[in-house]
Amino acid sequence: MTEVSSDRSAPTSAGHTAAADDDWVAQLTTPGPARDDALRRLHALLLRGARFQVSRMSALRAAVGAAQVEDVINLAADEAMIAVLGKLTTFEGRSRFTTWAYKFAVLQAAVELRRQAWSHREVPLEAAPQLVEPRPSPDEYAEGSELAAAVRDAIHSVLTPHQRRIALALLVEEVPIDVLAERLGTNRNALYKTLHDARGRLRAHLAAQGYPTASTSSGREIR
Repeated sequence: MTEVSSDRSAPTSAGHTAAADDDWVAQLTTPGPARDDALRRLHALLLRGARFQVSRMSALRAAVGAAQVEDVINLAADEAMIAVLGKLTTFEGRSRFTTWAYKFAVLQAAVELRRQAWSHREVPLEAAPQLVEPRPSPDEYAEGSELAAAVRDAIHSVLTPHQRRIALALLVEEVPIDVLAERLGTNRNALYKTLHDARGRLRAHLAAQGYPTASTSSGREIR
């Protein structure tokens, strides 16, 4: 298993003031030696954030392998650096600048690690997986099995082909949403919209059939 040292949180300093955050923004937006130094410090911070996030994702880290982990961390820090510099004008000072910037590295590291882990895996988009195993159902599970069968039938009869493959990929195959977006040449927002519409159709159909619509939600967090 790849060992990745981690920092628990963004660096803190005693006596933090709003002026310290103003210094970061000023230094990063003013050409000169001070900006070069601020860029180096910011990149070091983002590397720590990326390394910390990767250290938390042990299963995906193992799937990626030791040879690629450092590349993922460095790529995540580089991408986070671009994002931070591009959003400096949105920093409002509600938290420390270092805490604000650190979150970019954490989020980007998760995206990059998932993308790398899935880079050589096939994303099933055509064949619909079996949603319910064909086994005899005990009486106490009869109602649940009936609902599961109704959901399965609704997926095939109510959803459009596009909605069906997106819903199955995200909810059944658990393909990371950023990976799926990349494979399909689209973006997260478009996939969220498709999934939202698919769930709406399923709820309406099941409600019309007399089933509890709360059960149509997967309960899984899409990442």
